[in-house]
Amino acid sequence: MAETKAPERATNRGPGRLLIAVYIVFAIAATSRAGLQIATKFGEAPVAYLLSALAALIYIVAAVGLARAGHAGRRVALACCSVELVGVLAVGLLSIVDRELFPDETVWSGFGSGYGYVPLVLPVLGLLWLWRTRRDPA
Repeated sequence: MAETKAPERATNRGPGRLLIAVYIVFAIAATSRAGLQIATKFGEAPVAYLLSALAALIYIVAAVGLARAGHAGRRVALACCSVELVGVLAVGLLSIVDRELFPDETVWSGFGSGYGYVPLVLPVLGLLWLWRTRRDPA
């Protein structure tokens, strides 16, 4: 007898919609910030501004992954949330330990303190949501 797997629950339903909306808002905010910084003062802190652009890209791709809700979307969202969490923890710690590394703030500086620590909480919520909507054990 072949074992059948229970279907995955959709990530784009219920609270997932709110999570996607927050990712979209942060994608817009980070893209706008990075775009302005790169266009007007890139030479002052190129690493910080490129990290903000990377954060924006991760927010966009995570939102798309969560919105797609299929197996591929889940994998994309899982990868993005994981990279995002590692990034915000690493940049947050480095920005506090050695302020000279980041002459200007990134989205993830100080663990996202400039954005009310939402950049620190968002990937955790994303990972928890992906966990909660995984396949039901049969």
